[in-house]
Amino acid sequence: MGLREDAHTIVKKSIQRALPDEAVAWALQGKKFGRGRVYVVSAGKAAWQMAKAASDIVGGVIEAGVVVTKYGHVKGEIPCMECFEAGHPVPDENSFIGTQAALDLVGSLSEDDTVLFLLSGGGSALFEKPLIAGAELAHITEQLLACGADIVEINTIRKRLSCVKGGRFAKICEPAKVYSIVLSDILGDPLDMIASGPAYPDSSTSQDALFIAQKYKLGLSADAIELLHKETPKELTNVETVVTGSVRNLCEAAADACRELGYEPILLTDQLSCEAKEAGSFLAAIAKSHQSSTKSIAFLAGGETIVHLTGNGEGGRNQELALSAAEGIAGLEDTAVFSVGSDGTDGPTDAAGGYVDGGTKELLQRKGVDIYKTLQENDSYHALKKAGGLIMTGPTGTNVNDVAALLIRRGM
Repeated sequence: MGLREDAHTIVKKSIQRALPDEAVAWALQGKKFGRGRVYVVSAGKAAWQMAKAASDIVGGVIEAGVVVTKYGHVKGEIPCMECFEAGHPVPDENSFIGTQAALDLVGSLSEDDTVLFLLSGGGSALFEKPLIAGAELAHITEQLLACGADIVEINTIRKRLSCVKGGRFAKICEPAKVYSIVLSDILGDPLDMIASGPAYPDSSTSQDALFIAQKYKLGLSADAIELLHKETPKELTNVETVVTGSVRNLCEAAADACRELGYEPILLTDQLSCEAKEAGSFLAAIAKSHQSSTKSIAFLAGGETIVHLTGNGEGGRNQELALSAAEGIAGLEDTAVFSVGSDGTDGPTDAAGGYVDGGTKELLQRKGVDIYKTLQENDSYHALKKAGGLIMTGPTGTNVNDVAALLIRRGM
């Protein structure tokens, strides 16, 4: 097999390990619900997959449920559950409709009842009932995504503009108990930040939110500014939470796949958090330093990079990381870099990520594509498409950040 086939195998096996079915099964193993009714609310990019797993395992006790996930992620009907598809990364009217259906479901429960709350990345946009006009919320979200704010900063703002985020959903469920199963998409698994923490006490403060708004010079209405001054719940007594998947698991799976292919895996970090272009350049620099290696090596980095929008092109952070690396590894033999989002969608594209090798830059030059200008335009999707470097998986049903790899292949 070649480098591209190795990359495909690593991507496939990594994502397979991160699928939520096994994680949900583990979290529900031996779980005893009380004498009351059990309702399911599942939100996020992996919402359908998690709800389907719960239905298969404990479906007999589920009274009803609501699933809110991204467009194209519902793969069929689930008994007793109503499924909604909605906007991501910017919430839309269907986000609000699906969330309202969930609130209607849990709004009048007793202390004997249980809400099985299944949460995954993307829930911040998908699970939303705003306290301001939907159009303004969308505008604020777009500002945060474009200015380079990280996910913690973005969610600190979004919590205060929502009636379900920052622990407020759990308050609505009271006096019912909430059993929350979480697939983490944020580095370090901060439970109050994953999907903006609908069922977890909020550690951020209004002072934090106001600082972020000033830092990025966000355009906010008077109503939005007033909401930033209000505090979120700091204590919840009706919630039990279990984290069942994270980027660390994704990296471990990638390392195992590399070993099976004959590479020595080296985990650089599972908390990568920087500009996508910088991460690509860094992996390329490592590639140059290890060209004299006589054994096959795989350097792995898990996490979530960011992109500053300077153009009007199409792409995502994983594609931008890969394309940036193409410049640095140009001409290097048996060397490749790839980066992929575990959810199967990288930015507003149908690609999961990108792949480049030592020949990518020359190939693009022959096609009239300048990598530097393309990155300035944030148009990595079309460049990688011309180079045959798009990684396409389709929606995977999970979401535990991204994994990037530098492969240096020797003697195979």
